[in-house]
Order: sequence, then C-alpha cells, then structure tokens
Amino acid sequence: MTLPDGTHVVIGTPIHDLTVVPLRRIPDERGTIMHMLRATDDHFRSFGEIYFTTIYRDVVKGWHRHRDMTLNYACVHGRVKVVVFDDRPASPTRGSLMEVFLGPDAHSLVVIPPGLWNGMKGMSTPHALIANCASHTHDPTRTERADPFGDAVPYDWAVRNH
Repeated sequence: MTLPDGTHVVIGTPIHDLTVVPLRRIPDERGTIMHMLRATDDHFRSFGEIYFTTIYRDVVKGWHRHRDMTLNYACVHGRVKVVVFDDRPASPTRGSLMEVFLGPDAHSLVVIPPGLWNGMKGMSTPHALIANCASHTHDPTRTERADPFGDAVPYDWAVRNH
C-alpha cells in the first residue's frame, strides 16, 4: 500500500492471510473519531480481549507468534513499524517478510493470523500507543517467543533507507 504522497505503508512480499485494512478517521472541530474494528467487518474473526501497549522510540517488542490467536493491531498514537514473517510449513508465502508502518498518516488495521512471527519497533517520541483486539484471551502456553536480535527470523531492526 502506498499513500498519495508516495510513502510506502507496506514493504515486502505479501503474506497469505495477512490483511492491512485502511481505517477511517473522522476529524472535526471537537476532535477525531478513529475507527478500528467492527463485528460486521469481513476480516473480524472473534473477540477474546482488547488491550493497549505503549512502545518507546527505538525499542523492539518481538518476536512472538500465537498458535490460535488472530491479532488486530492499530496504532492510535505515534508511529510504529510492524514486521511479520511467515515460516508456516504449509503456507504458499513461506519465507515472506513484510514491514507495515502505522501512524497518523497511515491509520490502518493489521490483521495477523495465527502462526506468523511478528514484532514491532517504536518510531515516535516519547512513545506510540497500539491497540490490539485479539480473537482469544492471551494464553502464554499457546505463545512462542524468540529474541528480536537472534536468528529465528531473518530480519535486521536497524534503520534502512528504502
């Protein structure tokens, strides 16, 4: 996805079953309504829990993947880079990696199905605020974690000029 000013919101190879959905922002003199997810959306799976997480500038949260849970990430304040890697054995996009940039000029929902490695990096000062409407309640026994700077995912979190 590319914004009208040429900014790339999604970089990399598309991943099977991963969706990036542009969201509505409705500003007026009173403030702004920012849509995220509705039960009637085609990409809505189920409701387990919603939580918010902050992430400080240049901090990496990841890698993790969920066995059963679908994640629905939206950045409601600040800017983040979400990175997703597909190493699912039966996936037609096995080996694909995507970067998705979320923020004020890219108000979107990233729908991450079960089984995909994902992580995020903060890009704003002092922090960004992410909302996740997950399909299941979190169960740490159904979640796998890996060092964000290790070898589980072939990705370097350093800043690059694309």
